[in-house]
Amino acid sequence: MSAGSVIVMTMPIYEYECAACTKVSSHVVMGSRRRVRLACPACGASRLKRVMSSFAVVASETSRLAEFDTSRPRDESFYRDSRNVGLWAKKRAKEMGADLGGKFEETVEKARSGKLIKEMM
Repeated sequence: MSAGSVIVMTMPIYEYECAACTKVSSHVVMGSRRRVRLACPACGASRLKRVMSSFAVVASETSRLAEFDTSRPRDESFYRDSRNVGLWAKKRAKEMGADLGGKFEETVEKARSGKLIKEMM
């Protein structure tokens, strides 16, 4: 090993779903523990099935705006994500060639952060 080398020790974290109560739990499984029988922290059952862990995809506002389809209807869960506030208006303005200006951007940022509602109260 050369000077400046870094050794990375990984401790895999796996997600398991309990067959008895269907709760999903995370377990750190180190080399020698792979053969150890795990138990559900919620109900104590030992019949656990490994499941796919959730993950997030990070996208810039520019790429989200480029992919946003203004003609497609959205359900209410779309608008619960504060990043989506003002997205439709920005995209439509861009499609129509309109510049909404800095005041619009400022208002959108206030709405995303919750400051707009506080100012209205």
